[in-house]
Amino acid sequence: MMNIYNTTLEQWRIFQAIVDYGGFAQAAKALHKSQSTISYSIKKLQQQLGQELFQLQGKKAVLTDKGKLFLRQSRLLSQQLTELQNLATNLEQGWEHQINLVVETAFPTDILFQTLKKFEPLSRGTRVQYIESVLSGSEEAIFDTKNDLVISGSIPANYYGETLVSFDFIGVTHPDNPLLKHSQLRHKHLQEALQIVVRDSGSRKPVDAGWLKARHQWTVSNLQAAKAIILNGLGFAWLPEHMIKEELKNGALSPLPLEFGLNYRVTLYLIFVHQDQTGPASRLLAHLFKQTIKDLMPQF
Repeated sequence: MMNIYNTTLEQWRIFQAIVDYGGFAQAAKALHKSQSTISYSIKKLQQQLGQELFQLQGKKAVLTDKGKLFLRQSRLLSQQLTELQNLATNLEQGWEHQINLVVETAFPTDILFQTLKKFEPLSRGTRVQYIESVLSGSEEAIFDTKNDLVISGSIPANYYGETLVSFDFIGVTHPDNPLLKHSQLRHKHLQEALQIVVRDSGSRKPVDAGWLKARHQWTVSNLQAAKAIILNGLGFAWLPEHMIKEELKNGALSPLPLEFGLNYRVTLYLIFVHQDQTGPASRLLAHLFKQTIKDLMPQF
């Protein structure tokens, strides 16, 4: 009868070593064990499994078909146990198992994704939960202790943060929009047109941003949706310059010929929610954000 529960990790490692190094003697040398120890370990493992793992072909031990199946599964087991050991070590060192990252929707996606790409191979298995926020929703996220890093357009009192990036919002519309028949737009013209605005994700004290005096407004949940609506010929909006750079260049979007107030500038900050208690994984991710901005900033 198979008694797999009494097998040990050491037995499975010896089994794998025999395959990897090409034989019992080679495995013994690689593992710094006697050949008799290697042979006894495999003999006992086969007895516990009730299966032959190797068969002799001349003087060489070759895996049986069942041995090949056990080899594949044992490698997965070894990998999982190694990951568990690494996780235990990382947690002992204070390395977070998960980072909750809250990012203002206007933050440049190129910087975000390049940063996460750099972080992944250094993450030691730390998971990242990415949450998108808008306006006061970003500030509210700073007060929620389940979050770790927040990229926000403001820094609340008693918190400190670092400036990450600044960029312009530009008033734009579709090239066929009747607004563009005016050589110079005034507020009265905009008041009669459809404005696309992004809903504040905060719930405590939602705030308004930009010019919002149009009598006809549609509200969307993020800037990408606002951009898509305008590209399809509806309304006008203020959008981040980095998000519409190509569309302005190829003529898919046109800037509003405003009398004044064409652009307004936004600065985004990186805030540690837990301040001095921030873990090493979060600090690494914050460092990579700054490094990526330094590398890519000329593009924005």
